[in-house]
Amino acid sequence: CEASLRVFKIKRDAKGNIERYKARLVAKGFMQREGVDFTDVFAPVSKHTTLRALLAFVAEEGMHLHQLDVKTAFLNGKLEEDIYMVQPPGYDKGGPQMVCHLQKALYGLRQAPCAWYTTLRGKLEGVGFRASDADASLFVLEKSEHKVFLLVYVDDILLQVSLSELYGM
Repeated sequence: CEASLRVFKIKRDAKGNIERYKARLVAKGFMQREGVDFTDVFAPVSKHTTLRALLAFVAEEGMHLHQLDVKTAFLNGKLEEDIYMVQPPGYDKGGPQMVCHLQKALYGLRQAPCAWYTTLRGKLEGVGFRASDADASLFVLEKSEHKVFLLVYVDDILLQVSLSELYGM
């Protein structure tokens, strides 16, 4: 069984004023054992050469590049392993002897980045993207003579597409 902790953070704006309060439940993944609690540890990180090639292509073609930050990305990853977690302090549904069976990843789990990438890849392939053979973090969507490139770096995404291409598909 995994243990967890709550992490509290105060987000501030550029002037130092409090913007919002943030709370996150984090699994103590450092207690996980390889081969027992998880098998794959993989974070989708693009190769530098892929990033440079994409930037050069965008500049050469006079296109625009859009950057996306996927909020709570790791919480969207579906777990393939059976992970049980001790109930967080203050949450005693069913009594203190009960545990939580996690269906989706939590921050702190060693397999959270891999689960996120697997979920993202499945969704992208479902709409027609295919992963590059040279770099698993680069996805390409080809419709007639138009191409859309999507590059993943953990929970950040670079998307190359012009609006005329997007609406022309």
